[in-house]
Amino acid sequence: MPAALKLWRNARLATCDARAPVIEDGAMLTRGGRIEWVGAEDARPRTEPAEVHDLGGAWVTPGLIDCHTHLVFAGNRANEYAERLRGKSYEEIARAGGGIMSTVRAVRAASESQLFDESAPRLAALLGEGVTTIEIKSGYGLTLADEAKMLRVARALGRAFPVTVRATLLAAHTLPPEYSGRADEYIDTIAREWLPSMAGEELVDAVDVFCERIAFTVAQAERLFEAAAALKLPVKMHAEQLANLGGTLMATRRHALSCDHLEFAGAEEARALASAGTVAVLLPVAFYCLAEERKPPVAALRAAGATMAVASDCNPGSAPGASLLLSMSMATRLFGLTAEEALLGATRNAAQALGIAGERGSLAAGLAADFVVWNVRGVEELSYWIGFNPRRTVVRAGEVQRWPTLTP
Repeated sequence: MPAALKLWRNARLATCDARAPVIEDGAMLTRGGRIEWVGAEDARPRTEPAEVHDLGGAWVTPGLIDCHTHLVFAGNRANEYAERLRGKSYEEIARAGGGIMSTVRAVRAASESQLFDESAPRLAALLGEGVTTIEIKSGYGLTLADEAKMLRVARALGRAFPVTVRATLLAAHTLPPEYSGRADEYIDTIAREWLPSMAGEELVDAVDVFCERIAFTVAQAERLFEAAAALKLPVKMHAEQLANLGGTLMATRRHALSCDHLEFAGAEEARALASAGTVAVLLPVAFYCLAEERKPPVAALRAAGATMAVASDCNPGSAPGASLLLSMSMATRLFGLTAEEALLGATRNAAQALGIAGERGSLAAGLAADFVVWNVRGVEELSYWIGFNPRRTVVRAGEVQRWPTLTP
């Protein structure tokens, strides 16, 4: 049987589609998991839908997209947050054996079921805010078996919850103790052995690397990017968060999907991002939790015409949170984004950062029927409220989500 046609009417549409960004008195027709038509209600095709949903004049946006998370992990690092409150830096803690390696030890000791059970409430919190697509990185295993374990859990979460999961291999997150003093060998192992193995199991949608003084060099990152290109996998980079090593300039030459953090980037990096179509992903929760002082070059990014996205960076160390709405609010207040930029950053631009702009992130014919109905008077409220969730209804793949389904 063909899928039923559904009409969603009496809506104010913030489409995040540049061709018609706002449609008052709007309506949508969906069939199955796709949007068939979007426009003013008085112009809609005179077909007879099987279902009619009156949205009561509410604002509707695309489903939110969290394009940078480390959501799958075990344990937490609250003790390190307390150390930072007492004056220690992120780098000092990492060099003393804490930081990422603390979570690596917890993840290695955890079973897949434990990782799933610990990660599921974080995912449910994000879905409760209207997130319908999420990126989940590995990077806390640092062995073939443990990185694959994390990615299998990411895939399992996508099957258990009403969400689209994009899984990113971040084995180049930090140097594991087994490879102490042998960073080049570790990168070669990932490139030659781990990446082909996990790609062959269809566990990987993209490849990421942490390019920093406490992680990997630009040259090492480029070798990993070359291996990803050979497998036709897109690449991303944690770039210029703690220092400017030139990672963004290399990543843009490689046409990376995104460069993320960017606190130490400048006008040259902004121009390179714009020219390459590489998205600048801003992560204000990490900036806040690390008490950083240097901000990403938003004015330069804006002047260059670079695309900016906003993400939660959900992780146990630098961004212990699971709220994309809070990230949007922080992006406006801490980084100076406008309300419109924040919304685009969590929808259309976030989709571009994941390489799925032709599938999600806007309300347009042919795209996924993922959208959110909000209890707001204007969409600027989405980056205004703090600690209040104005989500009314989430529709994913054309189906209204009932909140008991947010537990697997």
